[in-house]
Amino acid sequence: MSVIIRCVAAPEFRQHISALLELLRDAVDAEASVGFLPPLAAAEGQAFWEGVEAAVAAETTLLLVAEEAGQLTGTVQLVLATKPNGLHRAEISKLLVHSRAQRRGIGRQLMLAVEELARQHGRSTVVLDTLQGAGSEQLYQRLGYTAAGAIPAFARVPGGELAATVVYYKLLE
Repeated sequence: MSVIIRCVAAPEFRQHISALLELLRDAVDAEASVGFLPPLAAAEGQAFWEGVEAAVAAETTLLLVAEEAGQLTGTVQLVLATKPNGLHRAEISKLLVHSRAQRRGIGRQLMLAVEELARQHGRSTVVLDTLQGAGSEQLYQRLGYTAAGAIPAFARVPGGELAATVVYYKLLE
């Protein structure tokens, strides 16, 4: 089955909210460090995606989705820096691939597509962060991201402990 990666425009965002909520819920249930702790309350997830919708409408965030057979299987965001001294950079945020579609290269495809989107928007420096020791670290390293450093006690994880996050960057050509 082929995967289609595409950008979601503001006018069509609403029609994807339930699928985006499912992607987020699946990630949180799998204890991915994406800013939420399980169980994800529906209102909390809804509020998050409404905030993303507003950022997409304001053109400060670009949302890519991966689709297979008409179903959303993944997503990633490109958050554009808006300050005058940072118009060359962006943050990659919330790379989510549904558990039923993982280990098939969809995360890699989304990352390559979001990098190309960054280039198209004149961004030459991208940054992201991930929980130290997370499987996603290997993906980012294989794609040429450099660890800038770890921040200890950055994110609360299920069970209440504080865990370190690693900040990565990549200079795009």
